[in-house]
Amino acid sequence: MDREPDDDGMPIAELLDERRHLLDVAYWMLGRSQDADAIVAEAYRCWYGLSNSHRARLADPRSWLVRTVGGICLDRLAPAGQTRPGPDGTAPTRELEGAVSQALLQALDTLSPAERAAFVLNDVFRMAPGTVADIVGQTEQVCGELAARARHSLRTKWAHPTTRQQHDRVVRAVHQACAAENPARLTALLAPDATVFFDGGGKVRTLTQPVHGAPRVTRSLLTLLAGHPRTTLHCQSVNCRTGIVVRYGDEVAAVISLDVAGDHVVQIWAVLNPDKLRRWNRSATRES
Repeated sequence: MDREPDDDGMPIAELLDERRHLLDVAYWMLGRSQDADAIVAEAYRCWYGLSNSHRARLADPRSWLVRTVGGICLDRLAPAGQTRPGPDGTAPTRELEGAVSQALLQALDTLSPAERAAFVLNDVFRMAPGTVADIVGQTEQVCGELAARARHSLRTKWAHPTTRQQHDRVVRAVHQACAAENPARLTALLAPDATVFFDGGGKVRTLTQPVHGAPRVTRSLLTLLAGHPRTTLHCQSVNCRTGIVVRYGDEVAAVISLDVAGDHVVQIWAVLNPDKLRRWNRSATRES
């Protein structure tokens, strides 16, 4: 028979502190207190779903619960780049709720799920690199790069807040410059220190290192989007903001997100990894 481990339980202060900590992690990653409560409840269900002997073998149950909360949050963020509603419940700590302004949460919403997770776990909760890597499902080096990109993106947003209308206008101008293959116009729309990241996931032969500086970003982007009768560019919603979807024939070949500060693009992410484009291509198939 699977017997309960031989211990005397935990003080109520530790139990409540653990729950508050898990709520804080979930709140930072998702941005809604009711979602955070649902996530923590799910994590505890996973905990009690383990056998007694399995739970007894865990040297640090709190770390296990944090990793579980992080993994559930990523699962919720990944499908649509946004949170799903959950039942009303206990809010995060009052101190944290006061520290996390709505503006910051909105800025976090513009990050990719992996960037948001890496930044929150590394910069906010100061978790060990190995723990962050376990939760995000990437190497420590990749998680460090994700957190650095998130920091840079958040800094530019705080320094040069951009409305949704401004973002849309700049992205549409970039779309027109790329479609016309106009390097001068494209360069003028980029910040001098703009950066572009190409995510091929090792599945396509693309640049593996970020490209820095407006002139080099212009060349690399126009090379990627070089005119071809079957290559078309479309402005569409990407992570709830205007982005550029590149099709080759009927297939979505790339999805481009742009980070805008003021009137200039500061960062570009070009996703070419076929695995990450499956959802886009499934959607395109349903629409056709």
